[in-house]
Amino acid sequence: MLATPAPSPAETRDNKAFDTLLWTLSRPGLPRDLPEQGEGSIITALLDRECLVYAADPLLMPEIMRTGAELADIDKADHVFLGAMATSDPLADIAIGSDCYPDDGATVIIRAGVGSGPALRLTGPGVNGSVTLQLEGLPDGFWKARAARLRYPMGFDLFFVDGSRVVGLPRSTTVEEI
Repeated sequence: MLATPAPSPAETRDNKAFDTLLWTLSRPGLPRDLPEQGEGSIITALLDRECLVYAADPLLMPEIMRTGAELADIDKADHVFLGAMATSDPLADIAIGSDCYPDDGATVIIRAGVGSGPALRLTGPGVNGSVTLQLEGLPDGFWKARAARLRYPMGFDLFFVDGSRVVGLPRSTTVEEI
């Protein structure tokens, strides 16, 4: 008789985090809860030994190193953890892929207050008409810097983390400051 292995609590957590991240990218601007506060569950859900990672916050390094992921410069990284941003300058260096391989664009994770701050109107695939989102704690010029880097299908996908809440914005989402 064959027995199906039961997932460990860590596997269950990582699967829930991965499902949450996919859900938020497919429904831009709508927040969802991660299984844990902060970037830890995102790190363990997305990273493995085949990933190149850049982290601006040194406090994330122990968790990143446990995944076996390789550290890289920001322009080579598959996953970019920017923490709380003081300036939009790092956006100019993030990998956006190429015409032949747009999927080489990075996944970027940023800490921001979800539900307060300046209002944004989101439109595009996955958005029913438009969605209004408020994000607090982003540096001046953030959305202009993002728009300057996107040449769809090339670009980078964004996750904004606020405690255990996360919001996803794929590169296909148009953002208008209102």
